[in-house]
Amino acid sequence: MRSAVATRRQFLTAGGIALAGAVLTSTATSAVLRSPSSSATDPPSRPSPARGEGVAPTPTAAPTPATVTIPVPVYQQSMVLDCETAALQQGLAYYGIFVSQPTLFALENGDTRLPVMGANHTVLRWGNPYTNFVGYVNGSDWTPTGFGVYWPVILDLAHRYGLPNAIGGEGFAPSRIYSELAAGHPVQVWIETRFARVPLGTWTAWDGTQVRYSYAEHSVTLSGVSPTQVRVNDVLNATQYWVDKSLFEANFADFNNMAVIFQ
Repeated sequence: MRSAVATRRQFLTAGGIALAGAVLTSTATSAVLRSPSSSATDPPSRPSPARGEGVAPTPTAAPTPATVTIPVPVYQQSMVLDCETAALQQGLAYYGIFVSQPTLFALENGDTRLPVMGANHTVLRWGNPYTNFVGYVNGSDWTPTGFGVYWPVILDLAHRYGLPNAIGGEGFAPSRIYSELAAGHPVQVWIETRFARVPLGTWTAWDGTQVRYSYAEHSVTLSGVSPTQVRVNDVLNATQYWVDKSLFEANFADFNNMAVIFQ
């Protein structure tokens, strides 16, 4: 698995996109970094739904305009494994809320205990990313000494810092994500680094929670949609690019369609 995909630390230290291109599969290479030809349009406005936790009922998807882009600022993660906090920072900044990554991360209550490892470099037991950042934020996701954090922690911070109508959870249909983007709402999603898929596993958290994981776990902010692609604000190297919906949906499913919708 290590030879198949670079870790987030390797991407950060090797200069980013050139290395990223080297590890993509042929499918991913053709799907990433290809901009749609149609021009951007302003996102339509609509009333925000009431605040809710977990996945809200999926509405009937509205027709997606040719292309909608959302002017979400692009930031780079300041710590080796803290992509989730940087993606949150982008979503907050779109609404004029500017909070530093260290300030946000300090509220994620990192659990720095090391994992219990099994055969074939699998994780048997570790922390719970649904309640805390798991591992050392400047550690290694391959060793592993660090991992990340999942949607409930990010959603709580979005609420705390001025987006009470933000919603999050797992099981979001891709059509719901596209509709939210078309409505002008940035969406944070959990995928794999540069959309290069690797095998998945499951560990048992100290509190008994079952955690689905990948050594390439990564989080980005989506900032646009076209009939065939989504636009990605990638905090790994502060880049912005388009990805085919088919590749996005495969990655999205690997993490149980996990998302936080900023509104």
